[in-house]
Amino acid sequence: EPPADFICPITTELMSDPVMAADGHSCERSAIERWLATKSTSPMTGEALVQSFLAPNHTLRRQIREWEEANAC
Repeated sequence: EPPADFICPITTELMSDPVMAADGHSCERSAIERWLATKSTSPMTGEALVQSFLAPNHTLRRQIREWEEANAC
């Protein structure tokens, strides 16, 4: 099982392109983009997001890739 931080809170699947939203939570890029197309709130907290800017979470992406390599079958 992957660490909980590697799982997208929207899709509940392992992230491959994690981005950080204005609330500081990371989600899969495609999932949060679909979310923000119809909502202006955080999928994690329900609070209004002050901006819709999404920052690539390079550190988390690297950690996920390292975990995948270490746990490859």
